[in-house]
Amino acid sequence: MGVNLTGLAEPKNIELADLKGRTVAIDAYNTIYQFLSIIRQPDGSPLTDSQGRVTSHLSGILYRTANLIEAGVSPSFVFDGAPHELKTETIMGRKARREKAEKEWEEAVEEGDMKKAFSKAQQTSKMTKEIKETSRLLLTYLGMPVVDAPSDGEAQAAYMCRKGDVWASASQDFDSILFGAPALIRNMTITGRRKMPGRDQYKDVRIELIECNDFLKEMDVTREQLVDACILMGTDFNPGISGIGPKKGLKLIKAHGDLEGAMKHLGEEIDQYEEIRNIFLRSTYSDDYDLTVNRIDADRVCELMCEQHDFSKERVLSVIERIENSRKAEDARKKQRSLFDTW
Repeated sequence: MGVNLTGLAEPKNIELADLKGRTVAIDAYNTIYQFLSIIRQPDGSPLTDSQGRVTSHLSGILYRTANLIEAGVSPSFVFDGAPHELKTETIMGRKARREKAEKEWEEAVEEGDMKKAFSKAQQTSKMTKEIKETSRLLLTYLGMPVVDAPSDGEAQAAYMCRKGDVWASASQDFDSILFGAPALIRNMTITGRRKMPGRDQYKDVRIELIECNDFLKEMDVTREQLVDACILMGTDFNPGISGIGPKKGLKLIKAHGDLEGAMKHLGEEIDQYEEIRNIFLRSTYSDDYDLTVNRIDADRVCELMCEQHDFSKERVLSVIERIENSRKAEDARKKQRSLFDTW
């Protein structure tokens, strides 16, 4: 889930049309988890094919990617590499919560409480080897650039953004700010009225843009100080100090300058805090990527979606046509602009 900085600064609400012509590096795992969580049947069960294999992620990737391309957005998808060893405790905690939610979902289904069942089911999403592999295959067949991160996908996306290879990093998490992305887009693939996981509540989800320099200025801190504040409150790599949230963490860092000063004031010590700080500020990145958009391999898309996973061929071909028409229109627009510029 990453750090939660909700409430510290107001993001700018934008429309998908506002991203026309923009290149965006999408945190693939984060986005796939969103599809697995949201795209479900009334009792909370994920979409599956005739063999019982989960297909919610394939549906999300196909239709939402088409929406992005039709809006003039040029996405690339960054996949996580091996997680840092300090993330082990967080991963085990997520597994335990997922197993607990699975039991509660089964109980709710037996009781006939579909609202509770759907709510609990949203918390059971997991990334299997098959889901990861079929996601990569579909994106590749659709001609989408796919990037392999050495470790954290958000760190790699932020690096690509800092280099200027993409305009923004797209993720639900705020960690992109800590990793140094100049711009973060949230909710890009999940807009609309959505049920909140674990609660019988709904809210209107809109696309949010956070321009990170403006965010830091509003908070009156440096990126390094924000990282220190988040280590105080807890990250995916450490549990933090009990009772410290975003506002209190920022207040302590502002008052004492840095993490060392705040810990001295509190009489607390955070194990391996320098390593955690380096994960955010000096992570490992890769330059071995190609953001070229390739042609769609319609035959392979249909083989994967229709022959292997029972999607309607008519619908899949219709989506492919939408993507191809959008790309042709964008190419024509670029040629016209280039011609105009030469006059």
